[in-house]
Amino acid sequence: MSFEALGLEPMWLEALTTLGFESATPVQRRVIPAHFAANDGIGLAPTGSGKTLAFGLSLLQPLHHVPLPEVGGGVYAVVLVPTRELAQQVSHALVDLIKTVRIQHTTPLRVVTAVGGASINTQLMGLRAGASVLVATPGRLLDLIDNGGVALHMLRHVVLDEADRLLDSGFSDELQRIHQAIDQATTHAAVKPPQTWLFSATWNDEVDSLSQAWLRQPVRVEETAGVVATPPIEQRAIAVDEKRRTALLLHLIKTHKWRQVLVFVGTQYAADHVADKLYNNFKGAKVYATAFHGGLTQAQRTTCLNEFKTGQWDVLVTTDLAARGIDIAALPAVVNYDLPRSASDYTHRIGRTGRAGVAGEAVSFVTPAASRHFELIVQRNQLTIRVELLAGFETTDLAHVQPEATDSSTGGLDPSGGIKGKRMSKKDKLRAMAQHTQQEPEPEPDQNQIQDQQQAQTGLPGAIDATGTTDSIGQANPSDKPNL
Repeated sequence: MSFEALGLEPMWLEALTTLGFESATPVQRRVIPAHFAANDGIGLAPTGSGKTLAFGLSLLQPLHHVPLPEVGGGVYAVVLVPTRELAQQVSHALVDLIKTVRIQHTTPLRVVTAVGGASINTQLMGLRAGASVLVATPGRLLDLIDNGGVALHMLRHVVLDEADRLLDSGFSDELQRIHQAIDQATTHAAVKPPQTWLFSATWNDEVDSLSQAWLRQPVRVEETAGVVATPPIEQRAIAVDEKRRTALLLHLIKTHKWRQVLVFVGTQYAADHVADKLYNNFKGAKVYATAFHGGLTQAQRTTCLNEFKTGQWDVLVTTDLAARGIDIAALPAVVNYDLPRSASDYTHRIGRTGRAGVAGEAVSFVTPAASRHFELIVQRNQLTIRVELLAGFETTDLAHVQPEATDSSTGGLDPSGGIKGKRMSKKDKLRAMAQHTQQEPEPEPDQNQIQDQQQAQTGLPGAIDATGTTDSIGQANPSDKPNL
């Protein structure tokens, strides 16, 4: 369907044509008319569905006809996002539309971005002239409210983008405080509450509760037809000992001649360490790799991401900070150096490749200690992925017997995404290994060697470092250092 049927004015149609948008996605076809009808709404759609353009056009067209607020800190629309990177991405998309319109037309539209890790004084000064749209992370918006920098009673629109990620990132309390502040401001000014839309890639009880608190009789847009929910991604899994993962990563980069690859690890320390190994110290085979995580300043993160997008870096080693809300055009490969904590995070990680119909490859490293966890990820996502044995990287770690699940109702999967249950005792492990040896005869290893390897077993990967997904300036200490 063309954009003409959605109620867009000619100036916006011209801008879309100039920017190369030829037809509307299913989500855009339903969200834009519903938004113009002044409904609250829920947009449940996968990554790459075009929701940013959908709510962007829905906000900018009506606000184009409204002069900028004369009240200092006046804002007509607020878009709340979970990460600084997504805030920048949304802002750039809106600004691109505005700049294109300004080629032929005069418009008062103005976008301000407010995130942590940057000077709040600069952001407060930017809001003094008023804004059509404020794109912000929750923590920084609360800072602005506390400093009297935002006139909430003027709000006409609110967008909660990636609501599931907002909650996953621990912003539940912040969202509640923001909602209360908006309610108080609009009630005191005797104006109606702002029109609110919530967008999410997944739906659970927490997102449902959030929608009930913020939305009034919302329309629901749940559209997957025409959207590539499962992108054309070749998914592979390779068994490898923990200490040989970096060597395997280097082998894959060289063999496949990847010029861009996104590598996911579990901690900020691991991101720095793996990037350093690739760039400087790994057998003299230099790879242009850099780390990207929440321990960097906002300026460093922005520079790092832009340099990766423009090809100055071949490898970006990152935590789950880059798992969602970051669009890298035609990214050929994603590697799970450390497995994600939850099954849904696996989907979002590999979704960085295979975008816009361009084929991609996702490779997961499966250590003996994490094999059961990988099985659960595959099972939860209803996938069929055979774990390969790559010549020269066969596993030698004998500590491969996995803990038995104790919760049959969840298949051993913790509701938060991890594995429940206790580890086997040392004696039980010895019995299990003896049984395995009887089933598959092989030379009996030295008992001291068995004990050493058992003591070195580490179990599942630690929880993914989520500090990068908040806009707090302070950072948590990294998890225990892994063997690399």
